[in-house]
Amino acid sequence: MGMVGKGSNWKEIPEALWQEIEPLLPPPPVHPPQHGGRPRVCRRQVLTKILYVLRTGAQWQALDLLPGPSRSTAHRYYQDWIAAGVFQRLWTRALEVYETPAGIVWEWLVVDGSLGKAPLQGEKTGPNPTDRAKSGVKRSVLTDGRGVPVGLALAGANRPDFQLLEETVASIPVPRPQPTEEAPVDLCA
Repeated sequence: MGMVGKGSNWKEIPEALWQEIEPLLPPPPVHPPQHGGRPRVCRRQVLTKILYVLRTGAQWQALDLLPGPSRSTAHRYYQDWIAAGVFQRLWTRALEVYETPAGIVWEWLVVDGSLGKAPLQGEKTGPNPTDRAKSGVKRSVLTDGRGVPVGLALAGANRPDFQLLEETVASIPVPRPQPTEEAPVDLCA
């Protein structure tokens, strides 16, 4: 990966998008004025840094080369926001917004799994059958007919794809139409 900086991978969150995102974030903690301490960080800058790591695969340490809060601050918010369900809410809201102008293509759904490394040994890991039983993770992703991700399930790398199908379909965070004879749903796996 090239030098980290204000290049093509560094994007500030546009104002219109921030207006959609900000209400989905937990309120910042309130500290009484008599306690002093550092001023609150800009949550927009924090999210910009988190999205940079998620989009590029950069290491958290690389964030110190970018303007804004430190890598430790960004990582702490990332962990807190995962625990608070922020990214699930962001995904749900993104699908709701996408559904209005473009429409999710429910008639065709595609599900596929992929294996990846899991060096931190999280709870949803298992021996990877394709990588000498090193710790790995299986990602099962469900997309609509246009390739928009609408479902996701994680498990240990040793779990067969078919065992994740029900969990993957159940993970769809927005209401979906029930299939009928007139409007069936085809699933490609």
